[in-house]
Amino acid sequence: MSHPQAAGTSERQTGFRHFHEQLSELKQRLLDMSEKAKELIDVAVESLRERDEGKAEAVLAADHELDELELEVEQRAISLLALQQPMARDLRFIVGAIKISSDLERVGDHAVNIAQCTLRLLDVAATLTPGLEIDEMAKRARLMLGDALDAFIRADGSLGRAVCQRDDEVDALEETTFRVLLTHMMENPATISAALQLILVSRNLERVADLATNIGEDAVYLAEGKQIKHHFEERATGKGPASGP
Repeated sequence: MSHPQAAGTSERQTGFRHFHEQLSELKQRLLDMSEKAKELIDVAVESLRERDEGKAEAVLAADHELDELELEVEQRAISLLALQQPMARDLRFIVGAIKISSDLERVGDHAVNIAQCTLRLLDVAATLTPGLEIDEMAKRARLMLGDALDAFIRADGSLGRAVCQRDDEVDALEETTFRVLLTHMMENPATISAALQLILVSRNLERVADLATNIGEDAVYLAEGKQIKHHFEERATGKGPASGP
């Protein structure tokens, strides 16, 4: 005859193990989303650089995979919230996973936008080519995205903060790209259509870096329980810009 207390302990252990298995699966789906998002950005930028219509079309066709992963992450997270009633860091992780899956899905949307710019450039037979700044923006935004997700999965607040600090570098590259392309347009009006598409590409890459920054901020909140979005932490300590007029 089994002892009631022993049976209860066994059930709790089984439930605890099952919860952490589900949590591990949720983490894996987020990693899958991150890899797919980075892949779509890579292929979209390659399509631009190589003037490859096939790669651009491949990005458009693959975007639905991120949409499906977002729904799966959301469903898994809601199930964990409803059935397991997690506490503290686990709760922050699950809520953060829902937000991050939305950010990663939006990265896919920006990859689609870049691929569409490639197709429009092919339509106008543009001779203007992307500058090195766009390649550098793509590289930095992609690295930020990978590091931000890594910071969240590992609950690494220091890495999350480092990702946020790198956003300014991408902003500066976008500004340089705009100035260079504006000069082309002023000197040769025939480049205007192509230059506008490349400006849109740089803007989309800057948005990817912004989304990576969002994830980095979520990593800090997960690790430290501190909110650093919108300089909240600085304002709370009296070190940041004051709100109001």
